[in-house]
Amino acid sequence: QLQACGGGLVQAGGSLRLSCATSGFTFRDYTIGWFRQAPGKEREGVACLGNFNQNIYYADSVKGRFTISSDDAKNTVYLEMNGLKPEDTAVYYCAAVLAIIVGPLLYEHEYDYWGQGTQVTVSS
Repeated sequence: QLQACGGGLVQAGGSLRLSCATSGFTFRDYTIGWFRQAPGKEREGVACLGNFNQNIYYADSVKGRFTISSDDAKNTVYLEMNGLKPEDTAVYYCAAVLAIIVGPLLYEHEYDYWGQGTQVTVSS
């Protein structure tokens, strides 16, 4: 299971930290990805972290502003979002797949397990 939380309403330039708590699988063997879906748009990959080798990849749209990290003791992955822009407004989801990554894994179909979304709204 995956449970995402931490969304909210923030002004442009602000920050939020999303959390994705996982359970029911061996955390270290899985890659966790963060995705977002804005109204009327397709779901897009934002960042992913391979827990086995700690490889991390970001979408160009968030590179330098977002940071993905994990806490193995808590089986939780975080997405620290800084410098938020109105275009970051979306429902954010975390997802998991049993995989060791050596490159970006940022497509929806590449993941097997999904958490519920958490809404992030950035006002201008």
